[in-house]
Amino acid sequence: MKALQLALLVCCLPDNSMAMPAQGESDSQTAAIQVINAPQDEAIAARFRAISAAIAGMETVEVSVQAGVLTLKGEVNTAQLKTAAADIANRLQGVVHVQNQLQEPVALRSRLAPAVDKFGEMLTNAVQMLPLLLLALLSIVLFWLAGSWLSQRGALLRRLGLSELATNLGMRFVRLIITSIGILIALEQLDATALVSAVLGVAGVIGIALGFAFRNIVENYLAGVLLSTRNPFAIGDFIQVDSMSGSVVRLTSRDTVLMTLDGNHLRIPNSQIITSPMTNFSRNPLRRFEFSVGVSVDLDLVVVRQLAIATLQQMTGILADPRPRVLVQELGDSTVTVRVLAWVDQRDTDFLKARSEAIRLVKAAFDKAGIEMPEPIYRIHMAEMPVAADHAAATPAATALTAIDVPASATSIAAVDVSADTTIEQQVQDDLQHSEEENLLPGGKAAAKTTKS
Repeated sequence: MKALQLALLVCCLPDNSMAMPAQGESDSQTAAIQVINAPQDEAIAARFRAISAAIAGMETVEVSVQAGVLTLKGEVNTAQLKTAAADIANRLQGVVHVQNQLQEPVALRSRLAPAVDKFGEMLTNAVQMLPLLLLALLSIVLFWLAGSWLSQRGALLRRLGLSELATNLGMRFVRLIITSIGILIALEQLDATALVSAVLGVAGVIGIALGFAFRNIVENYLAGVLLSTRNPFAIGDFIQVDSMSGSVVRLTSRDTVLMTLDGNHLRIPNSQIITSPMTNFSRNPLRRFEFSVGVSVDLDLVVVRQLAIATLQQMTGILADPRPRVLVQELGDSTVTVRVLAWVDQRDTDFLKARSEAIRLVKAAFDKAGIEMPEPIYRIHMAEMPVAADHAAATPAATALTAIDVPASATSIAAVDVSADTTIEQQVQDDLQHSEEENLLPGGKAAAKTTKS
């Protein structure tokens, strides 16, 4: 009998295995709905009303709870408030399900209400901080005025030997630094030092972007500063950069303006002048011109040299020191090329006119003396041709050569000067002695002082 009662009692007990969660279930599984001691619906609604009353923008939300199902009705200003209300309702104990029936206002005025409230709050804060804003603005103005005043005092930089362009750049940099200090002090007064890091970061990014965008402009500007500091040329100097040449008109912060020989303005970027070989033909007033002449192989080259030199010495504008020279340049099949060189002083003689006149006079002198300037000649030697014929063919050239009236000493070997030409070296030393421009080459100043003493 007792065994039968025990069996009936076991059968009547509830199966707790169905109510207990399995050990392998995930922690994120939805919590079970309470049946015993479930929170009352009115308590849930009262709790939500208390929370929504404390949040701005949710005061008018209507809430109703029935059997643990919470329903939200009404209007909220933004979608964020709608989502926040649903999130709060889901977190309340005893809520089984949330029906979010909140709506956002469609009227423009309702949508602008949060922005208007935010603007009013900012305006109130601005009025409270007005004294600090005025003090910060006064700091910026004072430092800007101080920077402007100092930027007009470039006499010190000029005493250091800086050019006008470099001085202006330095003064602008000083004004920028002083104004930046005033801005930093103003931000410190407004307790906005955190903004400084953001501003510097943005300025750095903008600076990198502008550096890549305006790289050529920056390069040309810095090159202009270097050119104005180094002074490699002056107004009116005739220079050549790569294949471009002309007289210097002006130097700007971006390019150098040249006047070409045909009267056109040529603009060369300053960065190209800095990085390219440049020849200044006007820095040294003495300049040498040259041209080549081809004469017959049958002539006495010593006589030809003496005639060309004597012609140039009689020409106006040709300097006697350094004296004209004639050098044998090349021996061809039918001609001998001689190179004629002479010096002029560019301060009172035009280079191109002097060279043109020298060519004309030498050509006239050679023609008058019977010196032949032949074209290429091809000779054909015949085996059957007698030797006397060759001798007879050479006689006219010898007769023409004897017609040249030159001193007898000109044909002697002792009259030929093959000594080293130190004309350029002497002019370099003279420039080192008289020029005040700094020479960064080793021994440049010392060599000049030694030669002068």
